[in-house]
Amino acid sequence: MVAAVVPYVTAAAGAYGTAVLEKVRDQAVDATAGLGRQLLRRIFGEPLPAPVEAAVVDLAGDPSDPDRVATIRRQIRIALEADPALAADVARMVRGAEIHIEALGDRSVAVQRNSGILQTGDSAQAAQHRP
Repeated sequence: MVAAVVPYVTAAAGAYGTAVLEKVRDQAVDATAGLGRQLLRRIFGEPLPAPVEAAVVDLAGDPSDPDRVATIRRQIRIALEADPALAADVARMVRGAEIHIEALGDRSVAVQRNSGILQTGDSAQAAQHRP
């Protein structure tokens, strides 16, 4: 369960930086980052406990740092292991998350999975392979 929650929290921290702490209280949600804010609020309440707030602020500094991700993952694990009802509620939230893929602008491409080439632009040409 923790592994399913952390990407949402990381996305929220990456999208909003240290402002994620204020955004936790914001009712407007947007895709993954919005769910991350909701999960923080549901798991830890408001205001966030000091160790969790420190972990979120640190994560916002570099959401790709595995040590920072591990710190917030640990805080989430502690909270979910301590409260099975909370863990079940959070599992429902994550399962209910919709996949949101959006492309904006001319020649934009939006895909969930791609196993080939995506090419856009005026006069774009694919290279031909000759055996």
